[in-house]
Order: sequence, then structure tokens, then C-alpha cells
Amino acid sequence: MIKKNQQETADGTQWTEKVVQVRRVTKVVKGGKRLSFRVITIVGDGEGKVGVGVGKSSDVVGAIQKGMADARKNLIEVPIVNTTIPHPVNESFGSAKVLIKPAKQGTGVIAGGSVRIVLEAAGIKNATAKCLGSKSPLNNARAAVESLRALKTIGELAESRGVSAKAILQGPAV
Repeated sequence: MIKKNQQETADGTQWTEKVVQVRRVTKVVKGGKRLSFRVITIVGDGEGKVGVGVGKSSDVVGAIQKGMADARKNLIEVPIVNTTIPHPVNESFGSAKVLIKPAKQGTGVIAGGSVRIVLEAAGIKNATAKCLGSKSPLNNARAAVESLRALKTIGELAESRGVSAKAILQGPAV
């Protein structure tokens, strides 16, 4: 279940809010079972900021509000180069592993599940991704955020390799 919503903040930033999963959970207590809802949400501005949040409440609306607030607290900055990422990255969260590679202009986002939503919310238009090891939407979304957090800017890459930023942007010499 994916629900999309766009909101504009006071500073004029357009935020995309998406609900990835609504799950009913029960807790067994002395008098019976206590029902509550767990919601996974993703918030992004489409210009390099994205966050994943989880909200739990006895009603769905309260859980969504808590999840959106949690996602806004956990925002990260993503370096974007020509609508894609600067270099391939492979990170994990729990048992979930996510491999994200840059793609040429016009490829689009080729990814599955919550990883696609994270990449689109961050503003990445061209990339390929593969989820390895887990089917959990929450762990895959958090692994995708960890992958995006591990990205380096073109300047940092050039400095670590000892070449100019222009040489990195041109690609490998054939």
C-alpha cells in the first residue's frame, strides 16, 4: 500500500510524503489482545534530502503522523550528479543488503519495493538497485538510506583518487 502526499513548508520546500506499509500488530496482554498499527513512511524533497520513519499508534492516522515526524527527524543529504549517484555503493542494515549503481540518462529508476520509493523521494532519476538478503520493506528502506549516506561527492572522490573532478565526470578513459 503506497500513499503519496505533497506538502509545502514555510521556507517553500516541496516535500513528498509516502506511506510504504501499514501493518496491524497485536500485543497479548492479561485481558486479551491489544491492537495497534505500525506505519513505514518515507519523506523526501526531490533535491537530495530523504528520510525513513516508523510510527506506531492505536489508530492509523496517528501512526502516519508519528511516522512522518520520525522521517523528518532522520533526514540525510544525498549527493546527486546529473540525476544519478556519483558511484556504485553496497551497504546493509540488519540482514538486508542493497546494491545501488548509477545509470545513464533516460534509464529511470530500476529498483524494487521500498528502495525505489527512497531513490525517487531523494530526487534520483536514473539508477539501478538490487535488494539482497531480506524482503522486509523497513530493513530494505533503511539499507537504501545507509547506502545513500555512504555516497561521496565528486570532490571527495577526486581527492581520494588523486585526480581532477573533471576526469571523474568524463568517465573512464578507453
